Amino acid sequence: MQEMRPNKKNSISFVIIMLVIFGVVNIFVYKRFLTKQVTEVGYNVFMQKIEKKELTEASIESNMIVFKDKSGEIYKTGLMEDANLYERLYKSGATFGAEIITQTNPILYYGIMLVLQFALIFIVWKLISRRLMKRMGDEPDMLSFSMGSGRSNARVYVKSNNDVRFRDIAGEEEAKDLLSEIVGYLHNPEKYTEIGATLPKGALLVGPPGTGKTMLAKAVAGEANVPFFSISGSEFVQMFVGMGAAKVRDLFKQAKEKAPCIIFIDEIDAVGKKRDGSLTTNDEREQTLNQLLSEMDGFEGNTGVVILAATNRPESLDPALLRPGRFDRRIPVELPDLKGRVDILRVHAKKIKISENVDFDIIAKTASGASGAQLANIVNEAALKAVREGRRVVQQDDLMESVEVVIAGYQKKNKILTNKEKLVVSYHEVGHAMVAAMQTQSAPVTKITIIPRTSGALGYTMQVDEDDRNLMTKTELLNKIATLAGGRAAEELIFNEITTGAANDIEQATKYARAMITRFGMTEEFDMVAMEVLTNQYLGGDTSLACAPETQTKIDRMVVELVSSQHKKAREILEQNIQKLHEIAKHLFENETITGEEFMDILHSEENTLLTTRTE
Repeated sequence: MQEMRPNKKNSISFVIIMLVIFGVVNIFVYKRFLTKQVTEVGYNVFMQKIEKKELTEASIESNMIVFKDKSGEIYKTGLMEDANLYERLYKSGATFGAEIITQTNPILYYGIMLVLQFALIFIVWKLISRRLMKRMGDEPDMLSFSMGSGRSNARVYVKSNNDVRFRDIAGEEEAKDLLSEIVGYLHNPEKYTEIGATLPKGALLVGPPGTGKTMLAKAVAGEANVPFFSISGSEFVQMFVGMGAAKVRDLFKQAKEKAPCIIFIDEIDAVGKKRDGSLTTNDEREQTLNQLLSEMDGFEGNTGVVILAATNRPESLDPALLRPGRFDRRIPVELPDLKGRVDILRVHAKKIKISENVDFDIIAKTASGASGAQLANIVNEAALKAVREGRRVVQQDDLMESVEVVIAGYQKKNKILTNKEKLVVSYHEVGHAMVAAMQTQSAPVTKITIIPRTSGALGYTMQVDEDDRNLMTKTELLNKIATLAGGRAAEELIFNEITTGAANDIEQATKYARAMITRFGMTEEFDMVAMEVLTNQYLGGDTSLACAPETQTKIDRMVVELVSSQHKKAREILEQNIQKLHEIAKHLFENETITGEEFMDILHSEENTLLTTRTE
């Protein structure tokens, strides 16, 4: 889209104007008080003044004559051949021979300039002081506008051939349906006003990062073919109280002038946080929020101005901002499902050269839980990999590898494991895979590798569900914890020793176990009572216990017992299948990577081969 930015040169212009004024005054004072004007005249004027005895001083130089008359004026003329010049000057009574001084004492000049400098500094200080005394109820003064501080920094996008449209966005069909009604109103308001409907004043887009909230807002503007004002919530928050409110007023003033149009405020939680009245509250943010609330209420009917806002933290927004009449609609923009991921991959694949035999369904299943931005990155990484390997088209293997790059990072070519470490990692990863394969209601294993990644992982086991899962049973969660414990269990069983490689497994197992007890009500002890509160669900989810200290102690004990029971279960599974554990670990040790099909073939084969646990 073509971007039109507001004038940001006001502050520079103000400084330049002040410097120009100071320079002009300096030149004027210099010429008026420090230097005397010397007038150039003809030689005849010089002769006339001699004859009339009007000269007081004369200085004869190599090529000119400088002289002063009785009025104090100083003149100069060219030197002519005149044998009787000195005699006539003597008879006129003029003093000659000494140099005529054309400059006065500089003390007067510097004194005047000092006074003027203090005067200019005082004027600027008064203007700034008046600006600092402004509050939200006052209009921004002349200085604030001249320096650009009272103007909004909104970027204005106008119609162009590169507009984002709904067809360019996939995987968010529900959000597009809700927003298309706003587009319809901006296109044909009479269709809605005829029945008495009014234009929604605002729509709040909420969801995890990278799901396309900003793209959806731009698509609305592109479909409606109207100006699109884009600004971040943090740009409203200023150091001086009242400045942010002035920016809000200026933004809405511009929007009303260009109506119908769309205002998009990204990360609105920066300015729209709940007002709690505490002493530590940011007064500037509250003033700005109050002005925003007032402007949203101040719209006359059918002005054609729609406000779209996006946030990852809807629970932190002020209730007054969320009520109907301000943000009439709350539109969730969630992570895409399996079909949505396939559609997103196809949209981004149009931008690259891709092989015809690529199966996007397999890629989408492998990238379960990925956002739209991550899927776009997966396609781009695949294209970069194809270029690195000298191919002109992207193949299936490129996309599969790029999924692993986004999830686990690049392969570390300079990371060298000793044979002992490589052996431990092999048994560790096969331990995960075997516990998963020996349990029902567990996702199938699709890949096992012991190649280190830039994320810090020395290896990983990939499991991919056939379909997206929206609900998980208690059995499935217990199986997950047992699978996570399988790596440590294999180390204990084979080496009678444990390593730091299970750190992430322990963290994830503890997280699942605690959630089962405190949030999911999957224990008889607490039944359906929530002991933990989840916040920031779109930013990873922070939890805080909401129970007595005694209960917290009981929860900790129950978490330990639950994880320990699944750890014991994982070890029993591996003990019962120790021959297969050796066989698969040997294959992984030698090949570094095996697919899910290879893993299952070895698991169900009759051959048993022991891998000697030798050390380096």
